[in-house]
Amino acid sequence: MPSPFTPNTEEHRKKMLDAIGMDSVEGLFSDIPEEVRNPDLNLPKAMSELDLRAYASELSARNVSAGEYTSFLGAGSYWHHIPAVVSSIASRGEFMTAYTPYQPEVSQGTLQVAYEFQSMICQLTGMDVANAGMYDGSTSLAEAALMACRVTRKNKVAILDSTSPLYTEVLDTYVQAPGIALELVKAHNISLEEDTACLIVQQPNFFGYLEDMQTLSNIAHDAGALLVVSVDPVSLGMFNPPSEYGADIVVAEGQGIGVPMSYGGPYVGIFACRQEFVRQMPGRIVGKTLDTHGKEAYVLTLQAREQHIRREHATSNICTSVALISLMTTVYLACMGKQGMRKVAELCYHKAHYAASLIENIPGFSILESGNGVFFREFTVRCPIPPEEINQLLLEKGIIGGLDVSNYLENALLLCVTEMNSREDIENLAKTLREIGES
Repeated sequence: MPSPFTPNTEEHRKKMLDAIGMDSVEGLFSDIPEEVRNPDLNLPKAMSELDLRAYASELSARNVSAGEYTSFLGAGSYWHHIPAVVSSIASRGEFMTAYTPYQPEVSQGTLQVAYEFQSMICQLTGMDVANAGMYDGSTSLAEAALMACRVTRKNKVAILDSTSPLYTEVLDTYVQAPGIALELVKAHNISLEEDTACLIVQQPNFFGYLEDMQTLSNIAHDAGALLVVSVDPVSLGMFNPPSEYGADIVVAEGQGIGVPMSYGGPYVGIFACRQEFVRQMPGRIVGKTLDTHGKEAYVLTLQAREQHIRREHATSNICTSVALISLMTTVYLACMGKQGMRKVAELCYHKAHYAASLIENIPGFSILESGNGVFFREFTVRCPIPPEEINQLLLEKGIIGGLDVSNYLENALLLCVTEMNSREDIENLAKTLREIGES
């Protein structure tokens, strides 16, 4: 039955169906197998509010979370300290109720936050310009590939095989409709064809290791392609920014800098590029100017999407505002500052290397290398038994293990160590792995 809140009358619906050559609305769903169109939902019987609260609490108690357990799981979502000021400011009603700043005269606070976010992302990455945020790291990467094709007027994208497979899957989805060819390449054997728009590299890569970015940058540019880098923003506290090795477009997942893990989202995507490409950048850019009274004012400077311009000229269909999440990142960066970011990065680096030094001395375990052998906060361990079994045994000891990457490397476990893992936590992990290896 049509919703009473839908303004279309039966006559309107019939005209629309006639225009597309359909007899009924149901015909629009004919491609979906009939048995799955309206599945029976296995829902419990209706409950009172009190019973429902008790049931929801029971379900949530089954979850295992970082903090309650020691966690060594990363691979895209990371357990980092978030200063209390981040939540204090981000939860203010003025920010939580703001949606999108179409009216600058009543949205100066929201616009200023976006401007500060852009400014600090530029400082972090060394790039010329950044936008006000994307959905997450994976969609930022995919949008960067589409942008590179527009800039170069080429129709092929190359991505290093050490990039996150989840990001690669998202990219594959994005390039199908426009008919862009996607090529998976290996770092030690790259030969880019002249119709390649960009080379996409993750730094550090999916397995935690640093790539030889200057060499990869030279390969991309010698072939007339752009270099797109999906960078870990936490690593930039101690490693060279992408601008120093010639990155053209820089994307990142902002979760590690001020955003809780939150069961996988919502997160915020970071997107920055060289000044000359700004007109092809997706999303929004907030600019600062002076109003008629000579006071500082903020306004949406660039918003090249379908809602504002002709569809064929749009660079993106990014619509949902991520301002609330980017606010968390903005407060975090402002709070930590240059020295704070460096301290966090150094803690991650040294603690991860300490963990690796203990694990590589356990019989049956070995540290696998990738890229140039240097890793940041994640590293890959070859295990004597399937990682799935190891993770289950670790969980019984109150430890959340790493990501099982055995589908890429035999019996391999991707472990992550951050500033949240104490020396005792790390030594307990090594002790437990030794016990597992000896059992």
